[in-house]
Amino acid sequence: MAAHTSLLTWTDEPCVPCTRLIGLPLSRWLGVRNQTRRLVKPNVTLEKHFLTEGWRPTEPQMAVLATQCGLTLQQTQCWFRRRRNQDRPCLTKKFCEASWRFVFYLCSFFGGLSVLYHESWLWRPARCWDNYPKQPLQSALYCWYLLELSFYISLLITLPFDIRRKDFKEQVVHHLVTITLIVFSYSANLLRIGSLVLLLHDSADYLLEACKMFNYAYQRRVCNSLFIIFSLVFFYTRLVLFPTQILYTTYYDSIANSGPFFGYYFFNSLLVMLQLLHVFWSCLILRMIHSFTKKGQMEKDVRSDVEESDLSEGEEAQEHPQLKNGAAQEPRVAPTDGPRSRAAGQPANGHMLAT
Repeated sequence: MAAHTSLLTWTDEPCVPCTRLIGLPLSRWLGVRNQTRRLVKPNVTLEKHFLTEGWRPTEPQMAVLATQCGLTLQQTQCWFRRRRNQDRPCLTKKFCEASWRFVFYLCSFFGGLSVLYHESWLWRPARCWDNYPKQPLQSALYCWYLLELSFYISLLITLPFDIRRKDFKEQVVHHLVTITLIVFSYSANLLRIGSLVLLLHDSADYLLEACKMFNYAYQRRVCNSLFIIFSLVFFYTRLVLFPTQILYTTYYDSIANSGPFFGYYFFNSLLVMLQLLHVFWSCLILRMIHSFTKKGQMEKDVRSDVEESDLSEGEEAQEHPQLKNGAAQEPRVAPTDGPRSRAAGQPANGHMLAT
């Protein structure tokens, strides 16, 4: 029996209080709806294999399991597809996760900008080394630094429980490097250059989360526009400003009038690791841009796990005929407006896969 699309199970319900107060009402207002999922029939043998051996059994394993359970190969494959879908996060949970991160990144960026706007080193990074290490610590900068540190620690702790993406290992490395940079820069009184690194990263992150939110709400035009803006900001800040301003000043300006500061090589090694991660994520964004230019819309985040159809390819072709634009019909809840396909009562325009 299919679960009702407007309800959340306890496994899909966001646990952060702010998401319940803000994220859930906002998702309903924007029309975010969870896809109908067919529950699997209890099967001890298949469930044991799913939990102990893995989500995706091979063809020989599938044939053995089908024989043991007295099922056909097609029924066994269908069981595993539905079981995998049950463990995937619903759209509402994804929207709520993106919404609270959007709020934080937005407040952090403009809060940090207000703290650093009148500082000379924001516009001339070489000024970060004036009178170093005898540089006074401002209370506003101190509070912003602690806020960023607590946020990245929370991200690292909750990462195993958040929505799992294909760049999970890179995310772990990024959070560890960021936390180490924040702690070390505070200990070595490198807060000026550290604050520039934090501000530069926050400048694009809130655009990414906003893009995800409108993606989950099927607001394609807004999502596509935000994706273009995010890509431009990301490439400029991470591939242009970061190496030419941040890395340059830490490698050369910092030792122009004196010898290397304490932890010079360690600090710069961490910054280089961040730059390598920037290049990695830039390649993923370029793949999305390539798909965007070919199909005219952003379809999915290449890091995300895509929901599978409960039906086999043959059954899906019979139940969901091809649409006018050649895209295969997906079993998802349709928006209340827009043209509808005669065959399945779903929108006849293009589809965007949620991340």
